Amino acid sequence: MQKESIFKGLTVLELASALAGPSVGMFFAELGARVIKVENKTTDGDVTRRWRHPKESTETPLSTYYHCVNWKKEVLMLDLSQEADRNRVYALVKEADVVVSNFKFGSAVKLGVDYDTLSKINDKIVHGSIYAYDEDDSRPGFDAVLQAETGWMSMNGYPDGLPTKVPLPIIDILAGHQLKEGILVALLQKEKTGKGCHVSASLYDSSVSAMTNQASTYLNLGIVPQRIGSQHPSIAPYGDVVSTSDGVAYLLGVGTQDHFNSLCDALDVVELETDPRFLSNQLRLENRAILVSKLRDAASGMTAAVFESRCNQHGVPLGPIRNLAQVFAEADGQEMILEEQHEDGSVSKRVKTCVFKILGD
Repeated sequence: MQKESIFKGLTVLELASALAGPSVGMFFAELGARVIKVENKTTDGDVTRRWRHPKESTETPLSTYYHCVNWKKEVLMLDLSQEADRNRVYALVKEADVVVSNFKFGSAVKLGVDYDTLSKINDKIVHGSIYAYDEDDSRPGFDAVLQAETGWMSMNGYPDGLPTKVPLPIIDILAGHQLKEGILVALLQKEKTGKGCHVSASLYDSSVSAMTNQASTYLNLGIVPQRIGSQHPSIAPYGDVVSTSDGVAYLLGVGTQDHFNSLCDALDVVELETDPRFLSNQLRLENRAILVSKLRDAASGMTAAVFESRCNQHGVPLGPIRNLAQVFAEADGQEMILEEQHEDGSVSKRVKTCVFKILGD
């Protein structure tokens, strides 16, 4: 099965801007759907067109941020407050299978592109909306604000530093995934009923739902997670960082007793395996600072080549800490890139948002 043709013949009308909503549109584009993106003519289009990196030229018509979730889309510049432009959207709705939107509170109804209105034009339409909070909550919401409000920043960073946001629009990405899943379920339901429906996801709910083990710890034990850097709160030495003699940093993913013993063997510190302070995961958590200090001392006596080779031989989970230049220099990183040539001859790049593989006819 060719993944790129799964949704061939499906038409998606994207009435969304910024990142969360457009990421859903790009997902369908990557799977072969026709995606028509409607942008606000009165504001010179999607706001992210102008979210340029400081090193980008102001002459560049589209920012790299815009490119990240807008691939293979047909773009229409319309003013939905004008009847003629609104009627163009209604004509598209008649032929569309999916609508994706992220209008702020009240705007969709005011502009006549809410689900109740559009479903009267096409009752088979699957209408997906992303909200910041609840549908009837008028507060504006942005990724960084939600990272603060839903606990992410309180847990991210180091104990002696300020709360820190994740350097990615992680809440937008999570909400986009939630809406994709909802739309896919709605399309499956439509195959059975022949009817469309309204699907929604909020940044708030998507963020809190991703708390998984951290939320479970609080809900069951009443323990509020604290900032501990990259360390795992329940496993040691998992998330701890060591450096080799030539300055290469590695993150350890030691999650079991066997992993720990293998790490000690790889670092030639077998005495730590029987040290009473480190005999179990619980003891390693209690004595983490001492343990990590010893592991760092051992790693610092090896070159990266020797350290990585020995750890691989012993089956120790770990990874070198790479920057994006190093990631995309590798074949696996190159495989993640999508390119698009534009009318002016320029070529833009972004990473794939759809990375699952399907085997079979």
